[in-house]
Amino acid sequence: MAPGGSALKEVLESTSTGMDYEVKMAKAEVNNNKPTKSGSAGVGKYGMHSNNGVYELLECPVCTNLMYPPIHQCPNGHTLCSNCKARVQNTCPTCRYELGNIRCLALEKVAESLEVPCRYQSLGCHDIFPYYSKLKHEQHCRFRPYACPYAGSECSVTCDIHTLVVHLKDDHKVDMHDGCTFNHRYVKSNPHEVENATWMLTVFNCFGRQFCLHFEAFQLGKAPVYMAFLRFMGDENEAKKFSYSLEVGAHGRKLTWQGIPRSIRDSHRKVRDSQDGLIIPRNLALYFSGGDRQELKLRVTGRIWKEE
Repeated sequence: MAPGGSALKEVLESTSTGMDYEVKMAKAEVNNNKPTKSGSAGVGKYGMHSNNGVYELLECPVCTNLMYPPIHQCPNGHTLCSNCKARVQNTCPTCRYELGNIRCLALEKVAESLEVPCRYQSLGCHDIFPYYSKLKHEQHCRFRPYACPYAGSECSVTCDIHTLVVHLKDDHKVDMHDGCTFNHRYVKSNPHEVENATWMLTVFNCFGRQFCLHFEAFQLGKAPVYMAFLRFMGDENEAKKFSYSLEVGAHGRKLTWQGIPRSIRDSHRKVRDSQDGLIIPRNLALYFSGGDRQELKLRVTGRIWKEE
């Protein structure tokens, strides 16, 4: 949801491939869904990795994450990572001795000889990396989990695309539609009272992939606007294989937008703040709505296609 906004529940009429259906504004919810534990830069080896007792020694006893330089140790040789050193107030959590500023240079050196698997091995990444290259790879690993794209609440679920689609349908009750064309009619009474609002997300199954259609109201500077944009449920390189168009208009006038869907790797807010979509000033949106301009009735049509 747009920062500072209120989640609203209002009617949104929509059609896809010639069929009419209803979509509602995003409903505020406290998400109690279970996150699914599961990020490609760098090239790793495929196969076995060295995993002797040294690998276990590199796990911080406090946070259990792997340690990277500077690795600290107490006078008795107990080690911990630099982040946890600050948390334990310079006291060894194992023997309670004062830690001081002793670095375990030997363990840091030994780590250079290790080859370790990506943390997303269970999700399909089977490459093996030098110990100090592992973190950089994981930040861009194509198998790293995706954050939930639902914008109506702060959802913490992360998982693979297949699980994410099921999560959106079952837990967020998001509308799922087949087809590469759509026709949405966004309706809101008293639109002047809405400065920040997010309508219910809609997901389209098209070319065997999933696309998220967003629509919301927010302040662009001091100007109230509406914005529609599309996000692709996959990585950026895959998103570039597709294009989409959006159109809104009435009374012989129209606005059009054509672009490449953004990957859901980019957050909803990042896409919105970059203005990468169809932006409609409120006055124009109400003009397109017709009547006395006291109710939003905005029809947005769109199409998704695959670049050859």
